[in-house]
Parts: sequence; structure tokens; C-alpha cells
Amino acid sequence: MKQRIYKIALIILMVLILGVMGGCNKEEKNPIDNPETEQAETETQEDNAQDEKETEDVTDEEEAVTPAESEDKSAEDKDAANDQETQLVLDGGIKDVYEQVGITAGTCLSDAMIKNDNYANLITENFTSITLENFMKPDYILDRAESVATGDIVVTFPQRTTELLDWAKSKGMALRGHTLVWYSQTPDWIFYVDFDKSKGLVDRDTMLARMESYIKQVFEKLEALGYLDMFYSYDVVNEALLDDGSYRDSLYKQIIGDDYIWHAFNFADKYAPESVGLFYNDFNEQFKTQAVVKLAQSLVDDTGRSLIDGIGCQGHLYTKDSIDKYMQTLKAFSALGLDVQITELDVSLGTWQNIMQPTEENLKAQGQYYYELVSRIVEENAAGNTAVSVITFWGFADHLSWRRDRSPLLFDKDLAPKYSYYGAKLDYDNAGY
Repeated sequence: MKQRIYKIALIILMVLILGVMGGCNKEEKNPIDNPETEQAETETQEDNAQDEKETEDVTDEEEAVTPAESEDKSAEDKDAANDQETQLVLDGGIKDVYEQVGITAGTCLSDAMIKNDNYANLITENFTSITLENFMKPDYILDRAESVATGDIVVTFPQRTTELLDWAKSKGMALRGHTLVWYSQTPDWIFYVDFDKSKGLVDRDTMLARMESYIKQVFEKLEALGYLDMFYSYDVVNEALLDDGSYRDSLYKQIIGDDYIWHAFNFADKYAPESVGLFYNDFNEQFKTQAVVKLAQSLVDDTGRSLIDGIGCQGHLYTKDSIDKYMQTLKAFSALGLDVQITELDVSLGTWQNIMQPTEENLKAQGQYYYELVSRIVEENAAGNTAVSVITFWGFADHLSWRRDRSPLLFDKDLAPKYSYYGAKLDYDNAGY
């Protein structure tokens, strides 16, 4: 009996010893005492602080991730890409892919492009929407000689403009109008008495009358020449806000006042057909989001009816810019119930302070950036969080770009597709991953 009691006591003692050892092991696994976990938490806090910092400054440093985290993220990205690509047919050009997700693919057009068969073929293979790069801007369509002769502002579409419109019409292209009221590329003489810069500026009422006549004539002449039914949207006012959200100085603002924007939309609403959406268009939109929202909300008539149909996001981005931040901007604009169009997309290498060279590594990063940006737009559109209907690239080949020193577009100087082309086309396997 004593021997049995002794054995039972020995077993209980051994269980207690094992329990204490197990408790010690659990304490050693406590995250508080794990230096790798402390480092991960610190990095997370720093990353969150960086995300919350609302500034135009950007950094060239990438987030620090462990090899395991990097592999996990790459696997997740590839799985998501595979899921998306199983639903998309990647044959054809960009337009053929975007059509499957309800987005119109566009580019800008210059006279040099339509005179080169290789350029023209790339355009028709990849895009269904055209924006004239320059030849519908005020500098090109406002006729001083006729204005002086008639005593009223006169709109005339020059031959270079009609040639581009005729080419687009022959190819069955839709058009975005760009642009009516802008501080830049607008001739100063329209603001002066008798259209003479040696005389003083006109008064508010005269300038409003000229603005109305100008906008009215644009739509009337487009209709008379048989082009109006090609247009689905028009940038009524362009780049009126500074990055701090204040109004940019201009002769329109000086003469009419801050409400010149409201009047421009009111006149456009009066003379444009219902089929043409009326847009406010701007750059650095991710840094002036709330100012654009406030402006759009103010553009209503006396009955509360909106005078604006959409917001144009130029999308002049860099490979180091935050896509998360940009998506927040697109969501904010879409939440207004307005159409949202990306109107001048290009993605330059690096940052605006530090332009990077077109190395293989940087070009691959660019391809990945285009892929992620377009993928996110498609996903958020499908979820009902964004309402992006058009993506217009501001050109297609680097050597034709206004930012040619930053390699921002889809084809190189030999018209060979870059990783960026495949990224924009949602072709994960060729986008530089």
C-alpha cells in the first residue's frame, strides 16, 4: 500500500515539474520579449505615421520588409493577378482589355502622330478615345483679327485642328474636349479693351459677355462642322486651384472674381448638349482633393441642380508616388456622385525631385506601378467605391511625351512595348514582376 502511495506521489510530482517547465517555455514566446517582434511593431508604427502624413514630399526609400514578407506579398499579388487574368482576355490592345471592365482607353493626339503610319496604327490598336494635345486650347482657336474686325470675340478652328478632328472621325474615335477656360495657353488680348493690350483691362460685365460668347461659339461651330456628336466630355475649366487649395491667380479671376468658374460652368451647361459631360480638370489632384470636392459642390444653379458632370484627374504620377493615396482621391471624387476620368496619365521614373534613369530595374518598377494602379481602379470600380469611366494616357511613346526625359509612357523610341505597356494592359506576366 505504501509503495502504491509512493508511486502516485512520484507521478504527481513529475506532472507538476512538467507544468512549470511548460510555463517557462510560454513566457519565452511572449512577443514583448522577442526583439524581432519589437522591430516589426516599430516598423509598423513608422509606416502608419508615414501613411497619415499628408504632404507633397515623397521618399525614394522603400518600406523595409523581411524576405518572408516579400515572398508572401509576391505570392498574394500573383494569385490576385491570376484570378483577374482568368476573367480577362488579354488579346488585342489596351482598349480591348479595358472594354471588358467598362473603361474607355484614350490618348492625346498631335498632328505629327497622324502623319506617321506607325504612330497611327498604335493609336487605333490601343485606344478608342482622343484628346487633342494642343489644338483645341484657347491659343489655337481664338481669332484676334476677326475679333478686332467684328468687335466680339471670335472662335475659328484652324486647319490643323480640323485635320485632327477629321482623322479621329475617320477612325471612329470618341473625343474629350480640352479645354475652354484656362489660365495658361490663353491669349492675353481677350481681356483688354478692343482686344488691344495697349489699352486697359475690360470690366467684369464685358468679360462675362466675352466668356459666354466664346463658349457658345465653340459648341455651335462643332455642331456646324459635324463634330459635336463625337464629343462625350469637355474640360470646362482647367487647373484653377493651387496645391494649397486656394484659387490660382489669372486674368479671369482678376476681372470677374472667384466666381468666374461658376459662370464658365453655367455657360457651358447652357450651350453644350446633354451628351457632353462638363468637367473640372486638374493636376496634383491627390494633394488638393478636398479643395476640388468643395469646388465641385459649389457648382450648382439656383435650384440646386449640379452644373458639373465630372472631375478630370490628370494623373501625372511618379513611380514613388503612393497608389493608396491616389485611390483615396478617386474615392473622394466618386463619392460626389460624379463621373471621374483620368485625363492625362503618365508615370515618370522616381520622384519630381529625383528623376531616375531608365534602367531595367526602374522600368520593371514602372510596369508594376501601372499594373497595380489600373488593377486597383478596376477592383474599386467593381466594388462600387470608385466611378472611373475613362483612362486617357498623355501619349503612348516616351520620345513624343512632354516629359520625355522621365520615360513616362508605354513604348520606347523604337515603338517597342515596355513593361509599362503590359502593366497598363493588366498583363501581369509581362509587367516586370
